[in-house]
Amino acid sequence: MQNLSKVKGGKRQYKDNKAGHIFLLPWTIGLFAITLGPMAMSLYLSFTNYNLLQAPEWIGGANFVRMFQDDRLINSLQVTFTYVLVGVPLQLIVALLIALLLDRGMRGLAFYRSVFYLPSMLGSSVAIAVLWKQLFGTSGLVNQVLAMFGIEGMGWISNPDTALSTLILLHVWTFGSPMVIFLAGLRQIPAMYYEAASIDGATRLRKFVSITLPLLSPIIFFNLVLQIIGAFQNFTQAFIVSNGTGGPADSTMFFTLYLYQQGFKGFDMGYASAMAWLLVMIVGAFTAVNFLASKYWVFYDD
Repeated sequence: MQNLSKVKGGKRQYKDNKAGHIFLLPWTIGLFAITLGPMAMSLYLSFTNYNLLQAPEWIGGANFVRMFQDDRLINSLQVTFTYVLVGVPLQLIVALLIALLLDRGMRGLAFYRSVFYLPSMLGSSVAIAVLWKQLFGTSGLVNQVLAMFGIEGMGWISNPDTALSTLILLHVWTFGSPMVIFLAGLRQIPAMYYEAASIDGATRLRKFVSITLPLLSPIIFFNLVLQIIGAFQNFTQAFIVSNGTGGPADSTMFFTLYLYQQGFKGFDMGYASAMAWLLVMIVGAFTAVNFLASKYWVFYDD
């Protein structure tokens, strides 16, 4: 009798969950067909010699050993690390400063918030990359403005010493997304902390260091992880600005751009797959380090 009740209960529970399972079915199919399936195939191809025209030939770890002897790959890693380690902190600092400015209760907050957020929506687009290329070209707007002050400009994009800097500037310009998250975090800090600090005679800098930064540290950590992952995947801007070459002199040869060249120009899909997994390991390592280090500087207010 008890077993019969369990069977009926199980059937009832299955009927109750049936709708949920049906709604989850497209996501489940997409997970296996679009994400996990290609990842497994890519992992297999990373151990093969595959040119898209012939069947993959198993070569073991030769593709991974080849990376250590590939000077252009090592250069692409240097370019990407520079972009991430310089661009992400600068972007977060600008985003936080703008969020602090908007949090002061200025008029037209919704308008300014939309204006500042707009570059984040357009920053990774082809149109903005083309616009950026025109602005920093030899006869672009930047040089025209400098000429008004008697300063002779240069080809910012065509100069190996400044090409990467212009792309970092473009990355910083897309500060809107982390800025909106910072602004939401600032609104969650109780005003009583600032009032108590004011009674004690704390300066604005002291309030920022002792109240704002600690209570905002979970938001800073969240933005930091997201922006690092996004910066490692940068591709469109470098591709458009350099016409897909990574030039001048490989100064904008991002890791993802070099991966694209190997896979879709050189038809060396096995090597490109190995590079993709190297990128996964690098991003995973950066994320793991961030999580391990977070216990020393991220404060969670209970």
